[in-house]
Amino acid sequence: MEQHYTYTDAFNELQIIVREIENGTTNIDELAGKIKRASDLIQICKAKLTATEDEVNSLLQKLSPDQDTLDEE
Repeated sequence: MEQHYTYTDAFNELQIIVREIENGTTNIDELAGKIKRASDLIQICKAKLTATEDEVNSLLQKLSPDQDTLDEE
């Protein structure tokens, strides 16, 4: 079953992984798995950001005055 993450959850987990790698607390046997997990989390964050950007742009288009109406005036 696929787990659905919020952007914040994915980003926070990604920060933990990066911190563990930077601090050297990840042993070599776990490193490849952590990097794969980080890659998955980056994709989740990217998808959430893209979806949010699309939604915001759509909302802004609905709020902006119709250009045809402005051109007719």
